[in-house]
Amino acid sequence: MNKKNVLVAQSGGPTSAINASLAGVLKATIDSDNYDRCYGAINGVLGVLSENYLDLTDKAKGDSDFIKLLNQTPAMYLGSCRFKLPEYRDDDSSYSFIFSQFRKLNIGAFFYIGGNDSMDTVLKLSNYAREIGSDVKIIGVPKTIDNDLCNTDHTPGFGSAAKYIASSLLEIAHDTFIYAVKSVTIVEIMGRDAGWLTAASALARNGYSTAPHLIYLPEVPFDKEKFISDVRHELSKRNNVIIAVSEGIRDKDGNYITSSKAMADTFGHQQLSGAGKALEFLVKENIDVKVRSVEINVLQRCAAHLASKTDLDESFAQGKKAVALSEEGQTGCMVVLKRISNAPYQVEYSYAQIKDIANEAKSVPVEWINREENDITEEFIEYLRPLIIGEAEHYYENGIPKYLDISHLNQKH
Repeated sequence: MNKKNVLVAQSGGPTSAINASLAGVLKATIDSDNYDRCYGAINGVLGVLSENYLDLTDKAKGDSDFIKLLNQTPAMYLGSCRFKLPEYRDDDSSYSFIFSQFRKLNIGAFFYIGGNDSMDTVLKLSNYAREIGSDVKIIGVPKTIDNDLCNTDHTPGFGSAAKYIASSLLEIAHDTFIYAVKSVTIVEIMGRDAGWLTAASALARNGYSTAPHLIYLPEVPFDKEKFISDVRHELSKRNNVIIAVSEGIRDKDGNYITSSKAMADTFGHQQLSGAGKALEFLVKENIDVKVRSVEINVLQRCAAHLASKTDLDESFAQGKKAVALSEEGQTGCMVVLKRISNAPYQVEYSYAQIKDIANEAKSVPVEWINREENDITEEFIEYLRPLIIGEAEHYYENGIPKYLDISHLNQKH
């Protein structure tokens, strides 16, 4: 029987674990009795449209350490894009070309690793495949530090970002507590619509430090007067107050608390900047105290040196699961995680229909936010804690982590 090949691509924002999912897809393809080769499209679906591919099977067979290094390399080995496919009923030219590429490369399954916007692409390609009667299996593999994909317990990349944020908050506490003067430190953390990452800052708390002392998420309206009252109250109890705040906090009218606004991206998402700086100015104007803001920004996305082993292991397993699902005949779906228990921590791997995931967002449950709306509950912490457990094995060269060569991403085509 003539074996089919698979095609895989990555899209959206980078994480420390998205290449682990790619490694899982590649390993499962190599081990498969149904598939021959695994091709990677450079820069997401744009790579298919420009016929820009890598033969990942050749890469793995030519270097025995390739999959191992791929698993620990941050961001996207295949590169990324933020490209929104048009509705095929309005313009099917891109779809027609993509499926002609599937035929040219003898593709039996296409795996797209990404977040919310990437799942929109999976949905559209799945619908078109059904429309034309194609038997190519289209499957989404989840990825997003934002942890806001529906129908899955959590997403690859989130655990590692959470581990980095918690570690950073603890180190900020050590930096701040050495001074016997009143101070406020505001840490702005990514999260346009959901506060999962900011909530993870609570994992920094230990027996000697309760920082962050205040946590503000976008799921509840932000009140400036209450914020100042909260800060004053904390300053009455301690010298140094550390605050974690989501970049996407909004007032009761839905207006972002931000010092500046920029243009929206191709998916219509407003690019935010300066929530932490806005709160810094607010404290300066109302409280006579030393204050600074810290924007973690892109550092939280690809800090592979602090990756969670649990995160990398689950990401690899979800890549393998995607291949298994395609072999079972599944399509138009996304790999999902279902949590069995917290103690001991156990999950199972399954799938959900992409139509129930694409273009939806999972917010932090309001019952996991405290009554004062400035912290999270113990139940939330119990949900978060297992996701950062374990230290990933790293390989070093000249004193810094050794990652795969990505010079192919900088080449002109």
